[in-house]
Amino acid sequence: MDKAESSAVLVTGAAGFIGFHVAQILLQAGVPVVGLDNLNDYYDPALKEARLNDLKNDPNFSFVKLDLADRAGMARLFEEHRFARVVHLAAQAGVRYSIDNPRAYVDSNLEGFMNVLEGCRHHGCRHLLYASSSSVYGANTKMPFSVHDNVDHPVSLYAATKKANELMAHAYSHLYRLPATGLRFFTVYGPWGRPDMAIYAFTKAIVEGRPIKLFNGGDMRRDFTFVDDVAKAVVKLLEHPPQGLPKGVSKPAGAAPDPGSSSAPWRVYNIGNNQPEELNKIVALLEKELGSIAQKELLPMQAGDVPATYADIDDLAREIDFRPSTSIEDGIARFVAWYRTYHS
Repeated sequence: MDKAESSAVLVTGAAGFIGFHVAQILLQAGVPVVGLDNLNDYYDPALKEARLNDLKNDPNFSFVKLDLADRAGMARLFEEHRFARVVHLAAQAGVRYSIDNPRAYVDSNLEGFMNVLEGCRHHGCRHLLYASSSSVYGANTKMPFSVHDNVDHPVSLYAATKKANELMAHAYSHLYRLPATGLRFFTVYGPWGRPDMAIYAFTKAIVEGRPIKLFNGGDMRRDFTFVDDVAKAVVKLLEHPPQGLPKGVSKPAGAAPDPGSSSAPWRVYNIGNNQPEELNKIVALLEKELGSIAQKELLPMQAGDVPATYADIDDLAREIDFRPSTSIEDGIARFVAWYRTYHS
């Protein structure tokens, strides 16, 4: 007799920034969560442990310390639980880190993602949500970035692995009718954030009286997206698996392929604020909240970086009737309040 599927949602990267917030929302709704993380040292593991300790206060949360690239361990996890829903957020992050540490991205983002796909394929997963990135837009210059635009020109290995994830997921959706939704996140920030991200790094430098590094001379614009908005969108999308066309039905002959959707049960969405902000404005808001003036070190553009990001979120709004609502002023104030408490 086949084992029954689990009522729990698997959240990979549960000790990570976005994964932690997604797990929180699910637990608050009474949904059991199995959290997976390898607790690596890409940034301070103490922050990951602190997030994890918060989640462990809920009896519906269970934790598995496991590396995505552990093929046998991942197979056992899926065999044991038969997850009906998977939110795959674990990955090796960071554009600049991929310049010097490319193999970390192959292990986690490619091999690890394959292990997730195989687990979903063999054990009846009914919806896989997975993290992609705004980095896939690479050399695109048309603004705002749309999921219906071609994204064949990544400018970093990190971005290339995320585009590869979208392609791998599409192949499994086509071959095995696995409903899969890719999430192109745009510069997520907020409480419990990653220390390597700009707002966290700027805050720490200003507090410590060190100069902040502004690349491209500070002439950068980012679609900063508050983490609570991101997590709410992810959880809402979890209830909307893509349907695709019925088996055996195909698009009309001659119809142009759409990079953002498919006849297979596969979709990608931008998860962004739809409101790019200049880096100098971000610095000014941090100065106001912290009561200190930043020392600025102006530097050239970094390899693999892009001058601007801007998300078209019309598809997201149509699908789940959701648009981010947190202003950059409110978001930064809430982040700084958390930063003071955490680092006190």
